[in-house]
Amino acid sequence: MRFIIVHGTNGNPNENWFPWLKEELEKQSEEVFVPEFPTPKYQSLNNWMDFFEPYSSKIDENTVLIGYGLGTAFILSVLEKTNVKVKACFFVAGFIGQTGIEEYDELNKSFIDKKFDWEKIKQNCDQFVLLQSDNDPYISLEKAQEFSTSLGVEPKIIKGAGHFNKASGYETFPELLKILKSLKKADSK
Repeated sequence: MRFIIVHGTNGNPNENWFPWLKEELEKQSEEVFVPEFPTPKYQSLNNWMDFFEPYSSKIDENTVLIGYGLGTAFILSVLEKTNVKVKACFFVAGFIGQTGIEEYDELNKSFIDKKFDWEKIKQNCDQFVLLQSDNDPYISLEKAQEFSTSLGVEPKIIKGAGHFNKASGYETFPELLKILKSLKKADSK
């Protein structure tokens, strides 16, 4: 399998649990990409799509996309544009629409202030997994439920995970790794 991890607003590939997960997956001989998208300067959906273009050729039926925060909305846009069905998408602290945090809503607007083609998104992915926290300071449970309802998938609520970032103690993410390993096991049967 091939994994592409997409960070969120003000993020980078070396924060939170991304380096740890990349290393753990590579130990299993998996191919892992964690692109560094422009943020906050030059952060727009069009710029991120242009930046992602070289990775588009790596998307196929064995690809697993992992989005964090705004990375989830970006992956939805990728799924709208591709004509390739991916194996799975994992959305951590995912959301659509305004969060009510003005600074971020302004920065994220080109990603989230749009109508998503849910039918095309669902056609282009075999399995969706949503991981949300019950105490995320940025993404309320109501926002998580809005996202989950639009996608037609129940979220897995992890108690006390905050925003799944370093500040919340998430420099590793064993729950996510366990789910990814189960996906691989199911694939080998």
